[in-house]
Amino acid sequence: MAKKQLDLNVEGLNEEEFNENEIPVDVDEQLDEIDTIDEEEDLEEDEESGYDENESLKSINEIKKATLEKEVAEFDWDTYTNKGMTYPKEEQSRLEEIYNQTFSTIAENEVVEGTVISMNKREVVVNIGYKSEGVISLNEFRYNPNLKIGDKVEVYVESQEDKKGQLILSHKKARALKSWDRVNEALEKDEIITGYIKCRTKGGMIVDVFGIEAFLPGSQIDVKPIRDYDAFVGKTMEFKVVKINQEFKNVVVSHKALIEAELEQQKKEIISKLEKGQILEGTVKNITSYGVFIDLGGVDGLIHITDLSWGRVNHPEEIVQLDQKINVVILDFDDAKKRIALGLKQLTPHPWDSLDPNLKVGDKVKGKVVVLADYGAFIEIAPGVEGLIHVSEMSWSQHLRSAQEFLKVGDIVEAVVLTLDREERKMSLGIKQLKPDPWEKIEEKYSVGSKHVAKVRNFTNFGVFVEIEEGVDGLIHISDLSWTKKIKHPAEFTNIGDTLEVVVLEIDKENRRLSLGHKQLEENPWDVFETVFTIDSVHEGTVVDVNDKGAMIALPYGVEGFASAKHLIKEDGKMAEVDEKLPFKVIEFNKTAKRIVLSHSKTYEEGKKTEESSKPSSSTKKTKKAKPELEKTTLGDITELAALKTEMEEKSRKKSTKKEG
Repeated sequence: MAKKQLDLNVEGLNEEEFNENEIPVDVDEQLDEIDTIDEEEDLEEDEESGYDENESLKSINEIKKATLEKEVAEFDWDTYTNKGMTYPKEEQSRLEEIYNQTFSTIAENEVVEGTVISMNKREVVVNIGYKSEGVISLNEFRYNPNLKIGDKVEVYVESQEDKKGQLILSHKKARALKSWDRVNEALEKDEIITGYIKCRTKGGMIVDVFGIEAFLPGSQIDVKPIRDYDAFVGKTMEFKVVKINQEFKNVVVSHKALIEAELEQQKKEIISKLEKGQILEGTVKNITSYGVFIDLGGVDGLIHITDLSWGRVNHPEEIVQLDQKINVVILDFDDAKKRIALGLKQLTPHPWDSLDPNLKVGDKVKGKVVVLADYGAFIEIAPGVEGLIHVSEMSWSQHLRSAQEFLKVGDIVEAVVLTLDREERKMSLGIKQLKPDPWEKIEEKYSVGSKHVAKVRNFTNFGVFVEIEEGVDGLIHISDLSWTKKIKHPAEFTNIGDTLEVVVLEIDKENRRLSLGHKQLEENPWDVFETVFTIDSVHEGTVVDVNDKGAMIALPYGVEGFASAKHLIKEDGKMAEVDEKLPFKVIEFNKTAKRIVLSHSKTYEEGKKTEESSKPSSSTKKTKKAKPELEKTTLGDITELAALKTEMEEKSRKKSTKKEG
C-alpha cells in the first residue's frame, strides 16, 4: 500500500476563503480521496499476492484514521489564524498571565474600592478594575458635594452582571456596612470625620456620617449661639464623635469640639494678658435675662445686668443689641475657670458723684417708682440714684401693710429725705412726713371724753381695734362694748369693716394708743336697775339658755339674770325649759359685777308655810301686790329709764336685724 502524506498547505488561502470559526480543510473529503487512491492500488497488489481484501482494508483504514487524527492534533492553529505571526509557547503563557493580572478578581456581596472615571448630573461611573464599569446614582454621593473624577470611593458589588451584562454597584450599601466600624474607630482614636447635614430636628440637626444618621445638638454646632439653624442644612462639615449608644445605634457628633480645641490655646494667651481695669473692645455674642456675653476675640466675658447701667435695667436688650461692638472694662477674671467679669457702666461717671451737693436730710425730692416690694418702694430721683421708701414711712398708721396699697410702678411721687449716705450711696425717703403727725396734737383733737366715729379694723378675744383716722388707732375693751349684755367674743357684737361710735377714755401718746369705749355713749342703766331689781322683788322672766349649772333669764329692759338649777324647779317638780315665761325672785344684785341672781322656786315656797306664818304670808302677798305697783309707779315716773328702755329695745332690734341679714 502506498503511503500518502497529508498536505495541509495553508499559505495559499486568502481572507475571503478563510473562516475563523470553521476548520479550513474538509478532513472527510480528503480522507475519501485518500481511500479511493489506496483502494485502487491495494486491489492491484491483492490480486497479485492473494491477500484478503476485507481484512486488509480494515487495517489500512485504521492506520489512516490514526495518522490523520495525530496530524490534526499537531496542526498549528495559531499560526494558521494569525497568518504565521505567532509567539513561542513560553512567551505566550507569560503574556497571558500579564493580561489576566489587569483584571481584578471580584465576588458578589463584597465591598471594594473603585475610582470615579466619569460623572454627570444624575450618575457616577466607577471603575473597580473589572471588565466593565458600574453606574451609581449621584444621590448616593449627596453627602459629598466635592466629589470629582479621580476620587477613590468604596462600593458594594451587588451583581457582576445583570441581564444586560452590566456591573451593579452601590455606594450607599458599602458605607452602611462599614459605617459602625468607622464610627467606633473615630470615637476611639478621636478622629475628625466629615458629615453631611441632612435636616433640622428638635434640639439640633441630623447629620449623615458614613451613611448613619447622627445627632448634632444645637449647642454643639458652634461656640457662638446659633440664630438660624436652617442655614446649616445641606452643608458638609467636620465633626468629632462624642458619644455612641451601641444598644440603640445612636451617634452624637460635635462641631463645637473642634473649635474649642483650637480656641483653648488662644484663650490661654488672651487671659494671660488680661488685667483688671483694662478696657477692651468686644462683640455682643448673646443676650440673656441676667446679662450679656461679650466675645473678646476668642474668649467670652459676661456683663451682669447690674453692670450694664447705673440706672435700673429691666432687660439687657434695653442697653445693647446682638453683634454690637462695645467697649468694656475688665472687673475680674479667673484663670482656672476661664471666667471674665466685665462692666459697661464703669466707663461712665457714677450718678451719685454728680448728685446735688446741697441736697440734705429734710429736703423734698421727686422721683419715679421703679421697683415695688412688700417692704417698700424704690424711687429713682435721678438716673442711677435711688432711694427707698419703707412701708412704715408711707403712712402714720401703725398697721404695716404692703407697699402696693399705697403706690404702683411708674408713679411720680414727692418724698422727704430721711437719711443720706453719699459714701455708701444710700438714701431713705418718706412720704408720710409730708402730712403732720396726728399724734403731735392728739390731746387737742381727741381729748378724753370726746365722741368720734371709728372703723373696725380687727378684733381679738379681749377687744376690738378701731381706726379713727389714718395713723390714729384705739382699742375698745370687750367690757366696754355693752352695759347689759355679757359678750364672750367681739364677733358677737360687731364685724370687721363696721363703724362704731366711740368715746375716748384714755390717751397713751408714747405708745400711740387710745383707750376707747362704746357703752359709755349711754348712761349706766345699772344705777336705775339697782332701784328696780331689789332683793326679794319678783319679775317675769324668760328662760333663754339652759346648761348644767343653770339658766340665763331674760328680764325686762334688756337685762339678763342667772338662776341655778335648783332654783329652776317648778311647783309641779319639773325643770323650767327654754322659752318658758315664769316669775323669778331677785336673791342677789351686784352692781359692780353687773350680776343678778334669780330664783323661781322661792316664788311658791312661801305659800306652803304653816298657819302660824299665814299672816306674814298674807303680808307678803300684799307686799307682792304692792311692789309691782311700786315698780309700775317708779318706772312710769322716771323719764330717763323710760327713754333708756326705748333706746335699748331699739338697739336690740337693730342687732337682731343685722344678725338675720
